[in-house]
Amino acid sequence: MAAFVIKVIFGYLVGSLSGSLLLGRLRGIDIRTVGSGNAGGTNALRTQGKAFGISVLLIDMLKGVIAAGAVPLLPLGLPASAALLPWLGVVCATAAVIGHVWPVWFGFRGGKGAATLAGVLLVLAPLGLLPVLGAWLIVLMTTGYVGLATIFGALAFVAYAFLMPLPAPLEWFAVVMAAFVIFTHRGNIRRLCAGTENQFARAMMLRRRGG
Repeated sequence: MAAFVIKVIFGYLVGSLSGSLLLGRLRGIDIRTVGSGNAGGTNALRTQGKAFGISVLLIDMLKGVIAAGAVPLLPLGLPASAALLPWLGVVCATAAVIGHVWPVWFGFRGGKGAATLAGVLLVLAPLGLLPVLGAWLIVLMTTGYVGLATIFGALAFVAYAFLMPLPAPLEWFAVVMAAFVIFTHRGNIRRLCAGTENQFARAMMLRRRGG
């Protein structure tokens, strides 16, 4: 059991390495003081440019890959109960997403977890990324709202997990992460309802083509 807990803590610590905040320090800027104030890829892209935004996205996805794929393999021994083994990867992955949102290294003020979650899915359910990205792109290109697209992407993974169906730990992970994504995007939901949400107009290709 001690090995299980230590690996989960490692997953959280890896997730706490925020790409936008680490790169921002090299540039001499705290990304949380500009734009929307969110330490995520979208705000990084909007305020610091494409190269910075893409670099942040890759770092945050890599965290998810490491937490879900490498951390469970650390040579710290096996959990005392064999029943815990199928859950090790998803719990480490969950810890990494939580670490991204509330990073211990940066005053517990991070991003919203979407990019790290995408990195996790690359390891735990790579085919599940197809419906996630499909839903994300359709909603983004139709509405221009990144937050709304992210929520629909998370919900698409829930549908995929139960329709396949995936193993119980991944079904659990899908539901918990969808709820978590909705929670971290609660501000976006409030602004959507108020009609004040920022819109990524350049991404609205489907609406432009539809007239």
